[in-house]
Amino acid sequence: MRFLAILTVKNEGSFLLDWLAHHRAAGFTDVLAISNDCSDGTDAMLDRLAALGWLVHLRNPGPHPKGPQWSALKLAETHPLLAAADWVMTIDIDEYLNIHAGAHTLPALLAACPNADALALSWRMFGNCGVAEYQDRPVTAQFLRAAPAEMLWPWRAQMIKTLWRNDGTWAKPGVHRPRGPAPERLAAQRWYDGSGRALPDVYRKGRLFAPLGQRNWGLAQINHYALGSMQGYIVKCDRGRANRDASAFDMSYWVERNFCTDEDRSILALAPAVADWRAELATDAELAALHARAVGWRAARFAALMLQEPFRALFGRLLLTPPSQPLAPEAAAAMLGWARRAVAAEAETIGRAATD
Repeated sequence: MRFLAILTVKNEGSFLLDWLAHHRAAGFTDVLAISNDCSDGTDAMLDRLAALGWLVHLRNPGPHPKGPQWSALKLAETHPLLAAADWVMTIDIDEYLNIHAGAHTLPALLAACPNADALALSWRMFGNCGVAEYQDRPVTAQFLRAAPAEMLWPWRAQMIKTLWRNDGTWAKPGVHRPRGPAPERLAAQRWYDGSGRALPDVYRKGRLFAPLGQRNWGLAQINHYALGSMQGYIVKCDRGRANRDASAFDMSYWVERNFCTDEDRSILALAPAVADWRAELATDAELAALHARAVGWRAARFAALMLQEPFRALFGRLLLTPPSQPLAPEAAAAMLGWARRAVAAEAETIGRAATD
């Protein structure tokens, strides 16, 4: 069985080998990596990895009217790797699939949920927790504290990434879920959450987040290391968003993700297998040199950004701001209620406009 991970990257070479080792250990047989506008040598690393047979690399030069990730997914639509895959997931460099079932691999996950056509796996936000300096170590070992298991607000804390069966129901990969459904096949689709519970029919057509206010991680979750170190976050802000044309990272993004209330070491269960894959990657001298170059680039880029007042001010705010505290249940429910009212009001406005 072939499992395909679709990855889009820009200036992420210092994280690439750890990410690749983890997802090979988790059971992905194929990786389609699509790079754009790299300055740190990520594209050269991907070329080397492709030459060694680890993945397939495509370049995605701009302009990107809707953002580089959407352009990259357009390239993936017609690629032979997608056609050959049995299961597909679009997963970013700061996202790590964390499987709890069996041997912590994709075959074990599917064995635990054999009727699934799609698994909507929830993010778990891993906070920064005061780590200022970037270190050349796996994020899975550095950041071990995360958001609580059950959160109503911010609702983004329960956003999903979908592992989907490539059986012809869907024509296109998407950022969070597959797109381009064949309508005649939708009724037969069986969607499950990360605890193996059947999801309502609405998930066949849409929905980007798991049911709110419950633990959705019994079988698997997506560890989302959206922040990393403070220094790394500054460089991430400089890079910009992958799926938007013009949308910056800022303090609001940081505050909505910097939760450190709960310790979660579950991903380390796969660490021995990951170490074996990472050791194999380290045997190639050219790849090791490219990794070192990317690490050096990251340090130099942070130093350059500190000479600019906006980035220096942002770094100072990160140093000043403690980890975010989850809202009390009553306050979180109130915020969610306002969000639902806003959605209903927008739908009503659209409905009125359609009848005018």
